Amino acid sequence: MPDDVASAPPVAVARLAKALGLAPGALRGYGRRAHTRSDHLAQVAKYLGWKNASAGSQEMKELEQFLTDRAMEHDSPTLLFNLAREYLMSAKVIRPGAITLAKMVGAARAAAGELTLHKVAHLLTEQVRSDLDLLLKVDAGLGCTRLEWLTKPAVEASSAAVKTSIDKLAWLRAMDADRLDLSALPNERRRFLAQVARRSTNQGLERRRERRYPILLAFVAQAAIDQLDESARADGSRCPRITAACRRWHPPTPTCASSPRWCCRRSTSRAGQGRPT
Repeated sequence: MPDDVASAPPVAVARLAKALGLAPGALRGYGRRAHTRSDHLAQVAKYLGWKNASAGSQEMKELEQFLTDRAMEHDSPTLLFNLAREYLMSAKVIRPGAITLAKMVGAARAAAGELTLHKVAHLLTEQVRSDLDLLLKVDAGLGCTRLEWLTKPAVEASSAAVKTSIDKLAWLRAMDADRLDLSALPNERRRFLAQVARRSTNQGLERRRERRYPILLAFVAQAAIDQLDESARADGSRCPRITAACRRWHPPTPTCASSPRWCCRRSTSRAGQGRPT
C-alpha cells in the first residue's frame, strides 16, 4: 500500500474510477481518515487469501530462512531482494516495507558468512591457517604475494610457463589443496568465495579476519584444479601430435621429447585399446 495514494498514475486512476462509476477527482480525498487504507488493505488481503507478515510471525521466520539459504548460493543484494519478492508472492504474503526487506537481505548475507565459516571450521587447523596466511605475505623470491602469483595466468606456451605452472601446482599440493573437501558448501558458494579471493588485495583479505579463511580455502581448492588443467594445456601445446584420443602417460620419447607427461607413442588408430594409466 503506497504512502502517497495521490501519486498513482493518472491512467490507473481513470481505469479504477471507471470501474467504480466515479469521477477520477473523487479519489483525491481517499485515505484522509486515519485507518481507511489499513482497513481496506485488510479487506482486500482477506478477499484474495493473502497474509500479513508482521514482525516475529511465522511468515517472517520462513522468509529469513529462505534468504539465508539463497545467500549461501548468491551474494548479490539486488538478486536476493528480487528472490524474496518472488517468494512472498508465491506464498501470498504481503511484502514488508522495502527498507525492512533490505535489512533482512543484509542480515541473511551476514548469516551466510557465519554459516560458511562454521561448515569449514573442521578444516582450519593451525597448520592450514598458517599455510593460508602465507598466501597474503609478500615472498621475497617472487616479488609479490603467493595469492597474486597464483592468480597470474600463463601468457604463452613456453618452457618457462610450464615450469611456473608446475611450481604452482607443487606448492598447492604441498599444502594438500588438492585434497580439501569443501562439499559441505554449495558449488555456487565455493565459486563465489574463490572469485572474491581473485579480485581482492592481501590487505583487504587480512581485514576480514576469520572470514578470510573460507575465502582462501575455496581459492586454493579451485586453484589446484585450475593449475593442473593449465599445466596439461601448456605441456600439450608444445607437442602438436597430442590428441584427445591418444593422451597416455609415458616417459619422453625421441618423437615427443618436449612433452614429459603426455606423449603420442601410440598411434591414433590404437589409442582406444587398453586401459588408460
